[in-house]
Amino acid sequence: MSLGWVPWNVAVEAGAVLGVTGIAARASRRRWLTRVAPLARELAIVLVLYAFWRVIGTISVLKVNGAIHAGQRIWDVERALHLPNEHGLQHLFLKSSPLIQACNLFYATVHIPSMGIFLFWLWFRHRDLYPEVRNVVALTTLWCLAIQLIPVAPPRLVPGLHVADTPALFGQTVYPAFGKSGPAQLSAMPSVHVAWAAIIGVTIVVATTTPWRWLALAHPIVTMIVVAVTGNHYWLDGVVGVIVAALAVLFERRVHAAITRRRRVPAPEASRALPV
Repeated sequence: MSLGWVPWNVAVEAGAVLGVTGIAARASRRRWLTRVAPLARELAIVLVLYAFWRVIGTISVLKVNGAIHAGQRIWDVERALHLPNEHGLQHLFLKSSPLIQACNLFYATVHIPSMGIFLFWLWFRHRDLYPEVRNVVALTTLWCLAIQLIPVAPPRLVPGLHVADTPALFGQTVYPAFGKSGPAQLSAMPSVHVAWAAIIGVTIVVATTTPWRWLALAHPIVTMIVVAVTGNHYWLDGVVGVIVAALAVLFERRVHAAITRRRRVPAPEASRALPV
């Protein structure tokens, strides 16, 4: 099984264990256990959100009517916007077997682990930013899920586009035979891969001060290229994913600001007037 895809039931079970552990640790009198409690709680939340994403993703797989037509329409819009042709770029990458296999491996294994490592790093090194970023990741994922309920076939599943399924060509696919259980195959729009990568890259740039921080932006760029050349996404899938992430940032900040203002408003003092 690919590192990129953990079964939703395993995520739920692990989340439940961590949730119970967090509650028990919080009630403990041992100081080190009380410090572990918040981390266990956050891990439980992330795992449950991941499981929810996986379950909702399977719902779109059941609604196949119009998915290929929707994919063709996205392709037509891209051509009208003069965006790079996914087929042409894929053809260039296919000239090098090691390169295209590296892209396949990246697609299969980097998505979930990179977000896990990023959240751990953020928790331990930039705790003040963690709540906001966690909320942005959750909102982005949920909004992408809502859009993905409308099935869209990826380029590799639209016959007229002649885009190859490069992971399948080299036996590196994370997907089972079409129609069977597994990661959603008709959830091309938008790309959660690109959305998450954008959140990771931008957050590292904002949170750190090292001159090397700008290299973090290579992560969303490489991810965008990989999802396109492997035949799993259109360019517009990545663009919409980034837009969804940006809207999640704006929404989270507006809500946070509103809650902060409400907490700062002093409670009205009780009337001191004597009864007449």
